[in-house]
Amino acid sequence: MKPLRECHLYAFVDTANLQGRPPAEVARQLCDGGADLVQLRAKDWTLEDTRRAAALLLRITEKAGVGLVINDHPEIAREIGAPLLHLGQEDFFDAGFSDASEVTSPGAPEGSQGGKRLLLGLSTHSPKQAQQALLAKPDYIAIGPVFATPTKPGRPPVTLDYVRWAAENVTLPWFAIGGITLRNLDEVLEAGATRICVVRDILKAPDVARACRAFKDRLPSGASE
Repeated sequence: MKPLRECHLYAFVDTANLQGRPPAEVARQLCDGGADLVQLRAKDWTLEDTRRAAALLLRITEKAGVGLVINDHPEIAREIGAPLLHLGQEDFFDAGFSDASEVTSPGAPEGSQGGKRLLLGLSTHSPKQAQQALLAKPDYIAIGPVFATPTKPGRPPVTLDYVRWAAENVTLPWFAIGGITLRNLDEVLEAGATRICVVRDILKAPDVARACRAFKDRLPSGASE
């Protein structure tokens, strides 16, 4: 996979938005469409179903040179050898962790992935949370939700002000997330984002690969901060 600083389009195999399509087929289409990272987000699945899907998706993403991100489950990420893990505030800080190494190092609980260190991403919803997250030394952070989104019901949007703050204050790779569509993408980029996460506007499209390419074509190529 590419270095995180060269990753600009972060897509999802979100089990709540598959519309009856097999996860593996969606993953292939995301890779074909130019996604740099693909997250498996399976909030409504059992651990065993998630583990099986993760192992299958990893074969697809590795072949395509795309980084697979496992959401919520460090033990699954380590067990299958996924390169990346993403945790929310409640799954990291509320669980008692304060440093990324506590969940990403080969010696972390629940086994290892053959001596490799997981790359960790953390969700943040405010400058205060971003500052706390950065002290934990993750590999990237997510900034959002920028706009209201059914993917995060009940969570108020952080607005473009938070994107502007991140552009001025965060040197770590960061991704704007939440309600981003082709219609509002220019606003997000103008606010300073160079990396974005997109869930529904890609997964709800009849042609996932084409929708992916539509976003990828409008993102910076090789930009860095």
